[in-house]
Amino acid sequence: MSNKTSTDDIKQLKLLEKKVLWLASYMIHNANHLRPSRDGLKVGGHQASSASLASIMTALYFHILGPNDRVAVKPHASPILHAIMYLMDRQNLDKMENFRGFGGAQSYPSITKDTTDVDFSTGSVGMGVAATLFNTLTQDYMVDHNWHDENSMGRMIALAGDAEFDEGNIFESLLEGWKHQVRNLWWVIDYNRQSLDGVVDDALFERISGVFDSLGWQVSSLKYGKKLLKAQNGPAGEAILKWIDNCPNQLYSALTYQGGAEWRKQLSDELKGTSKLGEFLDSYSDTELAEVMTNLGGHDLETLTEAFGNVDSEQPQCFIAYTVKGKGLPLAGHKDNHAGLMSVGQMAQFQKDQKVPQGAEWDKFGGMEKEAEKLTHFISNCSYQQRAKLIKKVDTIRIPELPAPKDEMQSTQEAFGKIMFELAKGDSELADRIITTSPDVTSSTNLGPWVNRRNLYAREDVADIFKDKRIPSSQIWRKGPSGQHMELGIAENNLFSLLGQLGLTYRNFGERLFPVGTLYDPFIARGLDALNYATYQGARFMLVATPSGITLGPEGGAHQSIGTPLIGLSQPGLTSVEPSYADELAVLMKWGFELMQDEDGSSVYLRLATRKISQLPRVLSEEDKDNIVKGAYWLRKPTSSTTRAIIYAGAIAPEVMGAVQDLQQENKDMAVLAVTSSDILYRDWAASRRSSAINKIPKTSHIEKLMGDLARDCLVVSVCDGHPLNLSWLGSIHGNPVVPLGVETFGQTGDLPDLYEHFMIDSAAIVAAYGRLKRH
Repeated sequence: MSNKTSTDDIKQLKLLEKKVLWLASYMIHNANHLRPSRDGLKVGGHQASSASLASIMTALYFHILGPNDRVAVKPHASPILHAIMYLMDRQNLDKMENFRGFGGAQSYPSITKDTTDVDFSTGSVGMGVAATLFNTLTQDYMVDHNWHDENSMGRMIALAGDAEFDEGNIFESLLEGWKHQVRNLWWVIDYNRQSLDGVVDDALFERISGVFDSLGWQVSSLKYGKKLLKAQNGPAGEAILKWIDNCPNQLYSALTYQGGAEWRKQLSDELKGTSKLGEFLDSYSDTELAEVMTNLGGHDLETLTEAFGNVDSEQPQCFIAYTVKGKGLPLAGHKDNHAGLMSVGQMAQFQKDQKVPQGAEWDKFGGMEKEAEKLTHFISNCSYQQRAKLIKKVDTIRIPELPAPKDEMQSTQEAFGKIMFELAKGDSELADRIITTSPDVTSSTNLGPWVNRRNLYAREDVADIFKDKRIPSSQIWRKGPSGQHMELGIAENNLFSLLGQLGLTYRNFGERLFPVGTLYDPFIARGLDALNYATYQGARFMLVATPSGITLGPEGGAHQSIGTPLIGLSQPGLTSVEPSYADELAVLMKWGFELMQDEDGSSVYLRLATRKISQLPRVLSEEDKDNIVKGAYWLRKPTSSTTRAIIYAGAIAPEVMGAVQDLQQENKDMAVLAVTSSDILYRDWAASRRSSAINKIPKTSHIEKLMGDLARDCLVVSVCDGHPLNLSWLGSIHGNPVVPLGVETFGQTGDLPDLYEHFMIDSAAIVAAYGRLKRH
C-alpha cells in the first residue's frame, strides 16, 4: 500500500463518502418518517453518530482493509456499515428498507442477526472494542497451533466512540493485552467529544492517550485535516490553530452547529488584534469558513488514508480521530443530536444538497450516474472485496467416551479435573483442540493437572525459574507457543471476552476449538455483560463454575452463589447443567462437547461443587445416559402408590438420601427425581407447550413423561443448593403440591451442617416439609 493516496483515488473516495452518508441518513429517515408505523414508536437510528464515522469507514473499507482484516464497528454507526455493504453488493436493498424492522438490517451490527459482513457484534457499548483485542490473541494461538496460516493474519480493528471509553472492561482488556504482547490491533477512536447526555470533558483523552502509550501502543492524533494544515501556513494560521487547540469542546460544538457567520463573529472577538486575521476571514465565505474550521483529521480522507497507510509494524495502534458528531448534516455539533433525527424538511434540503434526484434515493449512484462505471470498478478492485462472501463449513470433531473417575468419595470439581487430565494424557483430536483459560483460579478449579500436561500458552518460550533452580513444585507449567492454557488475571469480563472469541474460531478462522473456562461460580455475575455478549454472537465454549451455592461455607457469603442457576436457566445461547455424581458429569461433558458443534447448539455451563460425596455403585445404561442429557431421571422410581417425592439437583444429594432413609420407614415407595439440568427440562417443556397450544401438534416433553408417573396429589419437595425457583416450577407440570427449598439470602461463614440447617435444606428440613404440605 502506497503511503500517499493518488489524487484520483481521493476523488473516488470523496464521492463514495458522500454516497455512504446519504444512504445511511436516508435509511434512518425512511425507517422513521416514510415506512408505515403500526405501533407509533420512534424507530431511531442515530444519524449524527453515524455521520461522524462516514469518512473513517469510507477510507478503511474502500482503500485500507484487506480480506483478512476484521472490524468492530461502533454500535451507532451500523447504518454506515449497511450502506457500505450495499455499495459492495454485500447487503440487500430490502434489508436496508427494513432497517430496524423485523428481519431487516439490525440496529447495531450483529453476527447472528445480520446477513452481511459483520465481524463483531457491537450492541453492548465497549464490548466490541475489547473483543478485537481478544481476537488478536486468538489469531496468534491459531497460527502457533497450525490452525491458521501466518500469511493470512489480519488486523483486528475497533471503531469506537469516545464515550465508550467510560466502560471499564476496555481498560481491563488493555492490561491483559499488554501481558500477552498483543499485536495486529488497531483502535480508531471517533473523538467527536459528544455523548448521550452532553459533551465529553476536554482533558479526558489527554489521560487516555497516556494509558495507551504506557502500555506499548503507538498513539496517533489525527486532529487537523489538510485544509486546516494549509491554513496554518497562511495569514493568522498559527493563531487560528492555537485557538482551536484551546477552544473548549462545548464552544467548538456550539459554533459548529451555528455555522460560518457565528464562527466569523467568535474569531473576530476572541482574536481581535491578531495580525492578518482580517485577511484570513475575508478569504472565505461563511460556508467555506465553517468547512475550514471543522476540517478535522477524522473527516479528511487524505489525512486518514495517509495515517492508516503509514502503519508498517505489528505494534498495536491507537488513532484518536477528531470528528464532528453529525458532520455534513444540519444536526452537526448540537449537544442534543445523539438521538436526534432530521425533520422531513431538513431531509428534503439535504437531498437537494446531495444532488440526489427524486425517485433515486436508493440508487447506488443516484446523482452520480456519470461516475457510476468508474466507481463500480473502484469498489470491485478494493482489497476488501477479495473476502469470501460465504463462511466455510467446519468439520465435526468426533468426541470420544469420557470415562468417569472411579473414586468412591469425590466432588464433581475433582471429577472434572481428572477427566481433563485423562484427556490431556491422550492423543485425541478433541484434546488437541481444547484450549483452557481461567481468571487466576486455574489450580483451585482443578485445571492444574491439565496444564502440567498441556502447558501454558505464550507467543515465545518462557523459562520456568523454579524448575531451573530445582525447586520442587507441583506446578510443572511450561510456557510457550505450543501451550493449551491461556493464563488470565482476576477479571471475569476478560474471561468471557476471551471465551467469546475462542468460541468463534469456527466462524472466523474455519477451524473448531473447544474453549473451556473455569471460574468461581459466585463470580459469574461480575462478567454478565461479557457473557451475554459472547453468547449473543453465537460463541461456543464450556464454562465450568465451582463451587456451587454455599458449599464453600467457611469462605462466607461473598463466595456463595444464590442466583447462578437462574442465570443458567435464563441465558440464551448457554445450556446449564448441574450433575451430582462423577458419572453424570462424564456423560454431560461428552454431550457438551458435541452440543458445542451442533448447528443449533450452544455453549455449556457446568455448575460443579467442591463437596465430596459418596458415589453411587452403578453402571449407567444407554437409557440412563439419555435421561441424564435430557435433564432428569428417576433415582428412585415411583409406584402406583407413591405419595411423596423429592426433586433435587447438585451437591445436595446426601441430604436427599438422608431424608429418604428417615421417610422410607413409613413410605417405602418414596420417589426421588435427580435433575441434571433444569434448563434443558424447561426449554423442552416450553417447546412442547407451544407446539401443542399454538401449532396444534401434540408433543410430550421429557419432564411431562417423568412427572406423569406421579399421582396428581403426590406431595413433592424440591431442594437445591441455590435459589428454589430453579426447581419449584416443576410442580406446575401436572399440578402437584410443592414445598420449594433452597437458598434465598446471603450466607455467612460456617460448616455445611450449620449452613444447611440455617437455610433449611438439610435432611431434617426436607422431612419437615412434608408435614407442612399435609397441613395445607
